[in-house]
Order: sequence, then structure tokens, then C-alpha cells
Amino acid sequence: MKFRPRRSVLYLPGSNPRAMEKARTLPTDCLILDMEDAVAPDAKESARRQIGESLSRGGYGEREILVRVNSLSTPWGADDVAAMARSGADGIVFPKIESPEEVRAAVTALDKAGAPPDLPIWIMAETPRGILRIEAIAGASPRLGGIIMGTSDLGKELRARHTPDRIGFITALSLSVMAARAHGLEILDGVHLELNDEAGFRAACNQGRDLGFDGKTLIHPRQLAVANEIFAPTEADVHEARTIIAAWEQARQEGKGVTVVNGKLVENLHVEQAHRTLAMAEAIEAVTA
Repeated sequence: MKFRPRRSVLYLPGSNPRAMEKARTLPTDCLILDMEDAVAPDAKESARRQIGESLSRGGYGEREILVRVNSLSTPWGADDVAAMARSGADGIVFPKIESPEEVRAAVTALDKAGAPPDLPIWIMAETPRGILRIEAIAGASPRLGGIIMGTSDLGKELRARHTPDRIGFITALSLSVMAARAHGLEILDGVHLELNDEAGFRAACNQGRDLGFDGKTLIHPRQLAVANEIFAPTEADVHEARTIIAAWEQARQEGKGVTVVNGKLVENLHVEQAHRTLAMAEAIEAVTA
């Protein structure tokens, strides 16, 4: 198994070149260079240019670089796609996707702009219509690499409050995780807006991991350490995974289809989970060494 860690995914406004420069040294698994929500209308064109220049300079190391363009329905979307198609980004994020047809339109736009045929697209799940169609959206194209929850926009559309337990978002979060897993996609949890609420942020990260998310989108570097910690296997997780694999191998040699580890029944599905845990731990070690 080979995995790319996406524990921490930091948004950076494309209109802020100093932030993009600093990001080359930050301990984040992934960056989203943003042309959409974080950029004012009168700064869209300069943000597009600055992101292109930043990508051409490189220097981001092993960090995955995604670029969020403006929707194709806006005055800037087509030019964003044209500029980013061959920019060297690892993926292009399309906001406010509400149908499979919009996914395919995004792929077509990239192809027409000369993008590499294997350049993934990511989509934002951030409207009620998009959530209600998320399973069909997730299966719309083999070029789709993952789903990113846009809980700020979704909250506005739902008129839901951002409570500590995120009760107003649980249905949307769970449906999106199910759709992602059904189609073999990665999925990232939405942002936590309260920068001074470390306890609340930690709780949201734990909840997101419990729901099945691969990582957390972030709005500030101070959130990196907690996200990296919570979305990574712990030492105890790694030890348990190795114990399960060893016990399973012993059981197989004895002709058994199940075994018991620390009082818990272990079957093949637990062994697959254990191998995934070890692969993720190794991938994280490789990018942090």
C-alpha cells in the first residue's frame, strides 16, 4: 500500500505572496492556493498571476499543491483554468459543485486548456443541492481525486449554527464520507473558524477523524500541529497494527481463519486495516524525515 498523507491542508490566499513564500517551510501535508473565497473580486487577476509565479518557482518539497479556481460560471473561472492547467499543481479544486455534469464540465475545461490527462480534480461539497447529489457527483469521473467539505458556505445555505458538536452538519458530513469511500476518493473535513479555540478545534479534528475523514482543512498555520497529530496513527495504533499482523500470520500458519488479540476477535478486515495503518505511518515518516 502507498499513501499520501493529507492530515493538514492549509488554505492560502493567492493574493498574499508572503504567505505562499512562508508556506514552503510549514509542516503541512498539503496547500490549497486559493483564487476563490479568500480573494476579493478586484484582486482575482493578480492572485491568478501570483499563484502561477509561485508554482513556477517551486520549492514546496513533498507538499501536495492544490489550486482552487473560481467557478466556471463566474467571469474568472475559464481564465483560471486556462492559467492553471499546466502550472505544475498536483490538482485543481472546483468550488460549489452541484451535479455530475458540472464535474464533467470541469474535466472538459481542463482538457481543452491542455492539462495533463492525469491531472486530478477535487470538488467542494458546500451547498444543499451538492450534498443531496453527492453520491452521483463522487462517481462522475475517474479524474476526480477527492472531496473537500465547505462547511462555511454550507452553514450559510443551511442556516445552521456552528455549534461545538456540529449537529447541523452531521448528515452532510456523513453522506459525503460514504460517497467518497464508495468511489475510492479522499475526503477532507471543513475548516474551524475560531482561531483562539484550541480545545474546540481539537474536538472537531477528533470528530472528523471518527467520522472517517482523511484530514482537516485549515485557515491558519497555528492549527497545523493539532491536525497533524490527530489525523496520524499513534504509537499505540502502530504497535497494535503490528501485533494484529503477526498474530494473523501465526493463525494462517496454523490453518485458522480468525484469531484473538488482546481479547478481541481478529478477522481479515482487521488485518487490512492494520496494513493501512502501517502504510500511513510510513508515509508520514517519509515526508517528515
